[in-house]
Amino acid sequence: MRFCCLIAVITVAALFSGCKPVKLSVADEKQRSGEYFEAANLYRKLYSKTKPDKRDLRAYIAYRMGLCNQKINNIPRATSAYQNALRYNYPDSLLFLRLAQTYHQGGRYADAVKYYEQYLEQNPTSVIAVNGLKGCVLADSMKKNPTLYQVRRMDIFNSQYGDFSPMLSGENYDKLYFASSRAKKVSRDSVSSITGQMTNNLFLAEKDERGEWKKPIQIEDAINTDFDEGTPSLSADGNTMYYTYCSSDPLSSRPAEIYVSTRSGASWSAGNRTTLIKDSVTSVGHPAISPDGKYLYFVSDVGGYGGKDIFRSRIVGADDFGGIENLGAQINTEGDEMFPYVRDSVTLYFASNGHPGLGGLDIFKATLDSVGVWHVENMGVPINSSGDDFGITFEGRREKGFFTSNRNDTRGYDHIFSFLRPVVTVFIEGYVSDKEENPIDSAIVRIVGRDGLNEKVIAKPDGSYKVELERDISYVMMASATNYLNQNIELKTDPDEKDETYYVDFYLAPLLKPTVVENIFYEFDKATLLPESEEALNELIKILNDNPHVTIELGAHADRKGSEQYNENLAQRRAQSVVDYLIAAGIPSDRLTAKGYGKSVPKTVTKKMAADNDFLTEGDVLTEQYIETMTPEQQEIADQYNRRTEFKVTGTNYQLF
Repeated sequence: MRFCCLIAVITVAALFSGCKPVKLSVADEKQRSGEYFEAANLYRKLYSKTKPDKRDLRAYIAYRMGLCNQKINNIPRATSAYQNALRYNYPDSLLFLRLAQTYHQGGRYADAVKYYEQYLEQNPTSVIAVNGLKGCVLADSMKKNPTLYQVRRMDIFNSQYGDFSPMLSGENYDKLYFASSRAKKVSRDSVSSITGQMTNNLFLAEKDERGEWKKPIQIEDAINTDFDEGTPSLSADGNTMYYTYCSSDPLSSRPAEIYVSTRSGASWSAGNRTTLIKDSVTSVGHPAISPDGKYLYFVSDVGGYGGKDIFRSRIVGADDFGGIENLGAQINTEGDEMFPYVRDSVTLYFASNGHPGLGGLDIFKATLDSVGVWHVENMGVPINSSGDDFGITFEGRREKGFFTSNRNDTRGYDHIFSFLRPVVTVFIEGYVSDKEENPIDSAIVRIVGRDGLNEKVIAKPDGSYKVELERDISYVMMASATNYLNQNIELKTDPDEKDETYYVDFYLAPLLKPTVVENIFYEFDKATLLPESEEALNELIKILNDNPHVTIELGAHADRKGSEQYNENLAQRRAQSVVDYLIAAGIPSDRLTAKGYGKSVPKTVTKKMAADNDFLTEGDVLTEQYIETMTPEQQEIADQYNRRTEFKVTGTNYQLF
């Protein structure tokens, strides 16, 4: 049982006067005492024997039958019974909420929406109905946009009965404790009148030497009894176990309690009742120890926001606790919040049917921010389904572990599922080269991110680098090298959960020799810059902004055509046009010098120029005499190399002091 003997008594106004039939009073008493399985069977028999003309009585029995089946997770029977209650005009609007909930759990969201809306017409302030309606609306989106988690039913752990609340333990997470209603021998007396299943015991599965899970075995130690044990939680060292315990009493209902057992060697001791709650009538269960061992989280109906709430208490000693603390309205709702799992000091997982979800219990992740506010998010599909999903456990910091679900089980029985979220990798890689595309050995790439990343990477001899990043983060990157100007690049990674590699190459300008600014164009025989030059000019502005302490000379060069004086004057005016553009963009004028060289400084052939043109040799100078030895086509290419705008660094301490 998920929360043994935690009784939720439903008060319904009498629908008819006079004495009830004897068997109906017995069914009502069993329902009130939480024996839902027995009560559901009695109501079913009574309903079949009640004549259709006794509409009030049929409505009453059908509603109670639906309620009991809902409690034991037989959702198809619950829905059918509620529909019969509706057909016979059951007078309480709560019927609409129950119908909405069972359709919600059955994944029939359109029907659920209809009944949530009917209930809200009469009860507009019901938070649980509002959240149920939100859940139905969100369900379609969550199903269409599943998370990256991969979910698989773990048949090696499961039986034909109920198996639930897995808890990983061991230094290598090679032990799995869980509760199960399977038994070696089945008798009528061993079947619970509450759930229709056998009582639960604690089981243990372990990994073999190859790291494969072995079949679970029932723990034979004194910790298991003839009564219910379930929902185990273990201390970090694996030697203390808190768990839910339910005894039975033929004369009255008994509350669920939290027991504690210790391990000596390989054996678990008989459990002892904890004193979290001093009285003997309040139900507590679903213990969860915080990883640091300071707090015990648990579930109770002791009072709070409605239904079952999650509480915590400081662990003072082995069986000594401080006062209990309700986790508050950000976690707890009018519905049930159960099965807490504390992953670290700011991360809590729990199951709820009060927060918006896909139906039944969904698993939620709550994160505590720096000002003490919990932020709750549904874990989405496929972790959650329209059925009950709860009892999660993680393999340390990995997004891997196990949880419980009754999805696809028409009886409503729980089973253990594994989950794994493949690691999403985001990388940035590229090369650091000079403007001639030659790799710069020992260049440094520094990356600073809004996630706190501050990493410095030394490029390999071929100029390559590679760094792992995070999703949905803004980064600033800077490449630098001795005798080169710095280059900065900004990058925002994609928020989508998918593997991604970004490619960013850096091309650094040298400090000690001129750099050609490619793709600067002027009107023919004029100094007017053409619009096509804008991209190259803006890149030059970025270089100056990335290196705020350098001063540069802008040099314009002409080809061999025309007189020296004419070309020098035109070149001077063109160089000044570039300087004027940079000043207009905000670059201080005292960082810039314009120089027109005309055709006095022909271009020297670089390695890249030689690689691109088989008629050129690295180191040759494109003088007028040399060009005249070429073919007309080759001469045009050489003239284009000589017609160029360059910049060279003239200083590196501008406003440095």
